[in-house]
Amino acid sequence: MKAIVQDVYGSADVLELRDIARPGPRDGEVLIRVRAAGVDQGVWHLMAGLPYLIRLFGYGLKKPKVPVRGREVAGVVEAVGGGVTRFAPGDEVFGTCEGSFAEYACAEEDKAARKPGGLSFEEAAAAPISGVTALQAVRDAGQVTVGQKVLVLGAGGGVGSFAVQLAKAFGADVTGVCSTGKVELVRSLGADAVIDYTTTDIAGAGKLYDVILDTAGNRPLSLLRRLLVPKGTLVIIGGENGGKLTGGFQRSLGAPLASLFLGPEVQGACRQGNAPGSRGPGIADGRRQREARGGQGLSPCRSAGRHPVPP
Repeated sequence: MKAIVQDVYGSADVLELRDIARPGPRDGEVLIRVRAAGVDQGVWHLMAGLPYLIRLFGYGLKKPKVPVRGREVAGVVEAVGGGVTRFAPGDEVFGTCEGSFAEYACAEEDKAARKPGGLSFEEAAAAPISGVTALQAVRDAGQVTVGQKVLVLGAGGGVGSFAVQLAKAFGADVTGVCSTGKVELVRSLGADAVIDYTTTDIAGAGKLYDVILDTAGNRPLSLLRRLLVPKGTLVIIGGENGGKLTGGFQRSLGAPLASLFLGPEVQGACRQGNAPGSRGPGIADGRRQREARGGQGLSPCRSAGRHPVPP
């Protein structure tokens, strides 16, 4: 089969389209014929091996442990391994796996879900990591409830766009922060108010929030603390700032320590890619939550572009 492979860490120049052996599903896995694969920030980090901290997470110290890139997948089940009960050949699915930039990829059964009929394969492939990271931030770390005031930084991004919708699904009053070009997008996602950070200081509105979801990672924690109510919660989801050693992980890993000194609760919610049982099913739960409140479900993830792979 064709696959996009790398032997060493580096820029996109290290990626090669090659013929490699087709994988077979092990017990508890499904073999998926890939129709679309998502590209998120994690793909770049794993390609480059940066920050260096991720190499200690089992991805390979000197070279990639898994040579085929890609973590998000949508396609059709080709075969199932022993013990798989939720899927059968022919099922349309989406979820997360290792090595989705290929014609075929294997995913653990509990990291896949049936693709909603209203989503294209491309839309489904763009959703798992951003959608579930947002769900974990809103529901688990932030514990957003009805009537709370929620501020979403980076509301026009992959995680942020889902966070806006999910916070609304849980009944919150949502303010989204984004650039000028994304104001209408964020408003269309259901935000009650939108702040264009290029023209408006987020601290100048005089409004305090019960929960702040920070997907951008470029504002001082001391500033965000001042925007919280006394018992508010700041959820740090990621960010691309930081050095080569820890990168954006620094803010999330330091969140518990920050709580001791900053007063409000500071939660770390790193971008997710390997949480068992939470990929597609979590997104489906979020859709049902919003539909139960009379909405239309979550809007499909808006991709930044597409890149067909030559046969």
